[in-house]
Amino acid sequence: MYFFLSNLSFLDLCFTSTTVPKMLVNYLLGSNAISQPECLAQMYFFVAFGASDSILLSAMAYDRYLAVCHPLHYGMIMTSHLCALLVAVPWVSGHLISMIHTILLAQLSFCTNNKIPHFFCDMNTLIKLSCSDTYINEILVLLLGGMVVLIPFICIVISYTPIVSAILKVSSSQGKWKAFSTCGSHLSVVSLFYGTIISVYFNPANTHTVQKDMVATVMYTVVTPTLNPFIYSLRNDDLKRAFWKLLGLTCFSTRR
Repeated sequence: MYFFLSNLSFLDLCFTSTTVPKMLVNYLLGSNAISQPECLAQMYFFVAFGASDSILLSAMAYDRYLAVCHPLHYGMIMTSHLCALLVAVPWVSGHLISMIHTILLAQLSFCTNNKIPHFFCDMNTLIKLSCSDTYINEILVLLLGGMVVLIPFICIVISYTPIVSAILKVSSSQGKWKAFSTCGSHLSVVSLFYGTIISVYFNPANTHTVQKDMVATVMYTVVTPTLNPFIYSLRNDDLKRAFWKLLGLTCFSTRR
């Protein structure tokens, strides 16, 4: 589990680093300009790390399925070779998908109005700004986007169906809570990540506004990766004791 969490944390760090630093620099310097090569590079890494994140979450769901439904065989099935494979597939797949989008987008021509109504170079926004025929780009966004988001999401649902069934069969309430706590953190992260992505990319176009899309994008590009370490740390007893101790000290200093 910690092997997957370390990879998820590194992915989240890379994911936020593609947009937040440039956004902060623009804010501090009062400049909103970005060159075309920088824009394409930002889009490439954003898509690559976002796609890898999505696929890795499904691999973690499979890991939780084995831990809850097949605990006695877990060590025998989840070998170091399989762990490395489940981590390598998201990284390689994410970069391949992003490379396809970036190569096709680099061949488009853009109009004189190159103002991006976003805080980073979003792929859909760039496609809308192009003066070229973007039919292939739009089709690939739907096809590859469906593969990256919907297929991992379906795999997660399939993995958690027997998990829920196994938890309900546990007789003691303590056993149920222990099994649920094993998966609760992952479910929280999945709900935040996929909920915001689906609201942005898989809703009818007439329901979209720039403000709503930007708020939802900030959720899955900044807020969710920032919350992930805290969500997964809730199972750590030492961290919880330190947290309550901090709250107690804060309350004491406030009363004084």
